Amino acid sequence: MILHIDMDAFFASIEQAVNPRLKGKPLIVGSRGNKLHTVVCAASYEAKRLGISSGMSTRDALRICPSLEFVPAEQGKYIWTSEQVLGLIKEHGYPVDYVSIDEFRLDVGALKNPVSLAKRIQEQIYANFNITASIGIAGNCLLAKLASKLNKPNGIAEITSENLVQVLNNTSADSLCGVGVKTESLLDAKGIKTCLDLYQKSPRFLEALFGKNGLNLYASLHSVESLEVSGEPEKPKSIGHSYTLPRSTKTPGFIRAWIRLLSEMVAQRLRQETLVSETVHLWLNGPEIGNFGAQKTFQIATDDGSEIYTRSLKIMVRGGLKEPKIRALGVTCGGLKVCQEGALFEEEKRRDRLLKVMDKINGRFGDSTIYPAQVTLTRKFQ
Repeated sequence: MILHIDMDAFFASIEQAVNPRLKGKPLIVGSRGNKLHTVVCAASYEAKRLGISSGMSTRDALRICPSLEFVPAEQGKYIWTSEQVLGLIKEHGYPVDYVSIDEFRLDVGALKNPVSLAKRIQEQIYANFNITASIGIAGNCLLAKLASKLNKPNGIAEITSENLVQVLNNTSADSLCGVGVKTESLLDAKGIKTCLDLYQKSPRFLEALFGKNGLNLYASLHSVESLEVSGEPEKPKSIGHSYTLPRSTKTPGFIRAWIRLLSEMVAQRLRQETLVSETVHLWLNGPEIGNFGAQKTFQIATDDGSEIYTRSLKIMVRGGLKEPKIRALGVTCGGLKVCQEGALFEEEKRRDRLLKVMDKINGRFGDSTIYPAQVTLTRKFQ
């Protein structure tokens, strides 16, 4: 059984939690400080009810609601909160996937009462951070993510074999993960309006429409039973972090700062799992390059964020990307193995001691207590 935890209006909710004056008011988070020359990164539910949404220009948002509260985005604050929520969820002892900055996936096996666990997680998140999350429960990732949208905000929804048909019939096809504007048009041309319409199609029909992804879709829509208990949680096969910028940029220092931040986040999770990585994968997306993804396996495994950052830049150079315009980026470490061997050379030993001290301080006082100076560049959008 999968629990998909989706934070509610994450950026805006954090700002309201930090500043009680903003609680209950229509609020938008802008990609930069000038509220008349930016776009909406996030909107509170009070603003959403007025028709304001992410991606809208702030000028249009202010026309809809002249009294709209505005706060410039502070990515470090949101990433720190995301990491803290992840740590809280991990304390329950089940395998956790970090899906995105505001989404987490928990595999609870054949837990008899997943709703009780979901309520407990909701209560802990609110008690610790004064923000809410909606949680979807189902037998696979696709349906669990769909369920997390059904009772927003601060809701819990479970998709079972008993209510599957009813839920799918009441849910539009574009609510499924991966269905964008182009796919929605394709489905509309085929007369497919609801998730139930997709559910009733044959595997052959979906394969003809989407290729192998169509077969995966068919399997997910028809698999709602709980998974078998897997015993001890397995070590992850890869660990990664990604981020979508408020808008595209080609400022080299800013892009490298984000690669450094993501590398540090990945490295911290490697050390928490007592793992080291041999393979680094860099993903970049932008209007000029589309999707770029490349990886390289290195002879020496590492859990050092500085080294992962250096390896990511090497991959970027090998890909022939000098100053690409970037909208989103991600760093993933694979080829994972348990860290057993101690450092051989004095410089490596010194670095290991430094990382342990840094983790200890950040573990006690918060992840943003000690960090590379380069990371501060991510707080000023270029």
